[in-house]
Amino acid sequence: MRFDFCVIGGGIVGLATSLALLQRRSGASLILLEKESAVAAHQTGHNSGVIHAGVYYEPGSLKARLCREGNRDTYDFCRDSELTVERCGKLIVATDAAESARLSTLEARCFANQIEVQRIDGAALSALEPHIAGVAALLVPGTGIVDYRQVCAAIARQAQQHGALVRLGAEVTGILEHGDAVEVCMADDSTIRAARLVVCAGLQSDRLARLAGLSTGLRIVPFRGEYFRLPASRAGIVRHLIYPVPDPDLPFLGVHLTRMIDGSITVGPNAVLGFARENYRHLAFSLRDTLDTLIYPGFWRVMRRHWRSALAELRGSLSRARYLEQCRKYCPELTLRDLEPHPAGIRAQAVMRDGTLVHDFMFADTARMVHVLNAPSPAATAALPIGRMIAARVLGEAGGALN
Repeated sequence: MRFDFCVIGGGIVGLATSLALLQRRSGASLILLEKESAVAAHQTGHNSGVIHAGVYYEPGSLKARLCREGNRDTYDFCRDSELTVERCGKLIVATDAAESARLSTLEARCFANQIEVQRIDGAALSALEPHIAGVAALLVPGTGIVDYRQVCAAIARQAQQHGALVRLGAEVTGILEHGDAVEVCMADDSTIRAARLVVCAGLQSDRLARLAGLSTGLRIVPFRGEYFRLPASRAGIVRHLIYPVPDPDLPFLGVHLTRMIDGSITVGPNAVLGFARENYRHLAFSLRDTLDTLIYPGFWRVMRRHWRSALAELRGSLSRARYLEQCRKYCPELTLRDLEPHPAGIRAQAVMRDGTLVHDFMFADTARMVHVLNAPSPAATAALPIGRMIAARVLGEAGGALN
């Protein structure tokens, strides 16, 4: 089977890239390979459903630009595709003087990133959210919520209308680059040949890069984001998304209250080491995935640097009471009975051998391949412009560079 393009990975980035390639090359042939039985089976389908505005990103950075573009594009795409979406806004809540001071830095970053923001005092916060306690907050009205599985299904339909062949249950076992094509070997012994290959494999990105013979210098370390869901009786407890002020010394944002598009409210996530890349059950374990992490020197360098926060996250994972403490900091009326089970997510954290956590987009290119090694949050929000950027990169057009 010979194609102009082959894309591996049916998450939102792979789907958006497929659509962008076919929009740029009308009449081209493209096959998308996804090893699961449905698209959006992993990171995309297990995220919080938030359409981010871009509050936290360095002004002028690629993440800031892509998030701003993606925020607009996602709302437009959902409107045009008749998908349910809500621009509910986000409140970043300071609960003491130190956090209030850090709000000023975030507020300045919003202005620099051209994000609409309003700082409010504790009284105004109480008027907006009577169940939330804080001394000040930033209101970011551009943040919203959506079901990214529905977004992915809509992108897949559009890609298929442009001629894409979406092949599910298609596990890749080998990648060989030749002078005139890339050969992709499948678990069912079939072979795909394509003039250009794009790999958007998320939690498996490092393994597929190695399978293709690339030396990337990184390893994917899975971190579980564990959530709880509030009972239906608490569904009206907040009208906005409620986030804590992030600690600048920690790599994750902290536990927050997230309204979901189905009307429910989740609490989370924490961030604990995962022992399986693609198994979402509590205490799930994969020997291969665990060994991949434990024998990697970069992991131990990360642990030496962040062992205190890792221990705190583990305690929260093992004890609902400790988890509740983080929630009660800004929503004091919550009780243990309010924390009901909810599916976990798994974040593909790229880690360099020296222990550096990779927080930005990262690619590896050859003559006929582009591997997306790292596509961190806000990848779901920014998927459409990311897809256009990757397509430009594949085709050698302006706009494909990381700048």
